[in-house]
Parts: sequence; C-alpha cells; structure tokens
Amino acid sequence: MARRLRLGMVGGGQGAFIGAVHRIAARLDDRYELVAGALSADAGRARESAAALHIAPDRAYADFETMADHEAAREDGIDVVAIVTPNHLHAAPVRAFAERGIHVICDKPLTHSLEDALALEPLVRQSGIVFGLTHNYTGYPMVRQAREMVEAGEIGAIRVVQVEYAQGWLATPLEETGQKQAAWRTDPARSGAGGSVGDIGTHAFNLAEFVSGLACESLAAELTSFVPGRRLDDDARMLLRFAGGARGMLWSSQVALGHENGLRLRVYGERGSLAWAQEEPEGLVHAPLGEAPRLLRRGGPAASPAAGHASRIPGGHPEGYLEAFAQLYRDLAEQITARLEHRAPDPAALRVPGLAEGLRGMRFIAAAVESSQRNAAWVPLLG
Repeated sequence: MARRLRLGMVGGGQGAFIGAVHRIAARLDDRYELVAGALSADAGRARESAAALHIAPDRAYADFETMADHEAAREDGIDVVAIVTPNHLHAAPVRAFAERGIHVICDKPLTHSLEDALALEPLVRQSGIVFGLTHNYTGYPMVRQAREMVEAGEIGAIRVVQVEYAQGWLATPLEETGQKQAAWRTDPARSGAGGSVGDIGTHAFNLAEFVSGLACESLAAELTSFVPGRRLDDDARMLLRFAGGARGMLWSSQVALGHENGLRLRVYGERGSLAWAQEEPEGLVHAPLGEAPRLLRRGGPAASPAAGHASRIPGGHPEGYLEAFAQLYRDLAEQITARLEHRAPDPAALRVPGLAEGLRGMRFIAAAVESSQRNAAWVPLLG
C-alpha cells in the first residue's frame, strides 16, 4: 500500500497504561497512523487526550457511537479501530464498528461475560471483518518457535502442560487507595466474574492452548480472595484436562509477593519438553529425550522461521514485551492490507488470536468461576 493503515482508538486516554502500549505497538513497524479517537468517557479528557496525540479536533469524539458513524461516512475514514477500554466496555464498541465493516483490534478478555461474547459472535462472523484479540504473549518469537516445534512433532505427543502467571502487585488493598488500574480490575461491574483468573489467568490459558495446540476440555478450579474485602479472586489454582489425554495445571496469582510478571510455560511430551519464561523471553529450553537440555536463542542458529518472522533485530539485541505486542499489530496489518489489496495474506501472519480464542477465554473464566463455586468440581469447557 502507498499509505499507512488509518487507526482509531476507543479508550486509552490520559492515565491509561494499556492505551499507550497499543499506540507504541501500532507504530513500531510503521504500519499504522492514529487519526481518530474516542479516548475517554469524560468529554473534556477525551479532547485533551486527542490533542496530546495530535489527533485533529474534528476526529476527537466524545463517544464511540458518534465515532463509528462519522468515520464510516468519511472517504478517508479509519480502516481499523483498537478497543482498549475496561472489560465491560468491549462488546458495545466491537458491535458498533463491526456493523459498519471497520476492522477491530480488541484488548483481552473479549467481553465482560460469556453471555456478551456469545451474543457478539454471530455479528462479528457475519461482518467479515478482521478481528484480532491482543493476547500479546503469542507474539514473542520463541513462543512462536515453541508452537512450531510442537506442530512438527519434535517433542512427541504431549503428556503434561504446566502454566503459571504470578504477580504480587495486588497483595494489599490497592484498589482502596484510588489506584485506577487496581480499582477496575477488582470491580465485578467492570472486570466481570473473574479477578486474577480473568486478568492474567486468561493469558496463561491462551498460551497453554496456543503452544500445545490442544483444547482444554474440562477444569477443576479453586479461586480465592486473600485480601480482606476484595470482591474478586486474587489467586486461582486449577487442574486441566486436554483433548487426547494430556493433563495440566494452571496457577494465576496477583498476591504472589516477589513476582512481577512471572508468566511461565512448560510442555512435556513423549520425546522431549519445552520451557519458556516471559521475564527471560529470548530463550526457549528444549530437553530432548536422553539428551542434555539445550537453550535455543532468538536470533541464534537454532531459531526457526516462525521465530524469524516475529523478530526485528539481530540476536544479542534483546526484544521484549513491546515488540511482542507489536508483532500482533504487524500481523493484523498484513491481514487487513491483504483484504484492501484483494490478495491472500502471508500465512505466517495468520497466527494472531481472534474471535475463537476470545470465546475460549470467556468460557475458561466462566468454567473456573463455576468450578470454584462448586468446591472445585470438574466443569467442561464447551465449544
């Protein structure tokens, strides 16, 4: 294309952490230009945020409905919108833009509730839009390599999947201090039925299915709120049963003092294992049966084509969180551009989580909450 994709944004105004992350990710590979936004539910803050981001005043909207209407009517309207609001404000903007044929990049989880997700599914499918869900950890080069190695049968049939996501930032009642990020994440009206299980447990669950290629069929979960007065879980532990007989465990916690962003995955097969940690993302440990474990490095001689596709700079120059996030934006840009150019997209760009993964995540949250309420009974993940 002779131009960047025109990007709009809903949410992500002043004081919003994830909005800035999305904007950096969108610009890192120079495939997008932010031209419109409904950046806050507060009209004054929305205008100030837009001005700070150099969005023209006539494209700084007070609400997403007006933005969807006006942008769809413009000859130079947005190609795609990023929705970076709290969970309870995902479904309505997705619906508004999908109805107008505007592609959507949505932060996770998909919606506030499973019911909202199921109601949204047929509309998004029928619209034919490109829909991306930012489970950003799937954008890391060595996560892509791990998936490629599993698909190639390099560790054999999978037996065990262990995944954890440990943080410690909510070990105290931070939400009571007015801290914005803590306040909405611990509020059922805005976050949904899951606390840690919805916020970071969904990332762990998505990563386990993404790399293993296996669907989790049922789970038995115990969700706990350790901080007195907290209305949603801040710690979740569960057993997983996967299709084909593999078994697994998942732990998500936001009261694990000493941990910052401890997302870790281990996959054990009949002929070897793989291990990856988000805080040391450049390496993937491969332990073949009967051989010493080996460390595979992004950019090194053992890096696979999938890792190369998701890399930007030579080995020895670390890539991390922002680059992984940007990988999803780059792959989605390829998908959208292919639509505009009436051609098939690069197959390597098709591994971005989308509507199906969003629905899996919502079913995961609902099943975990139900299981915990039933004293850790086994609950199936249907669909």
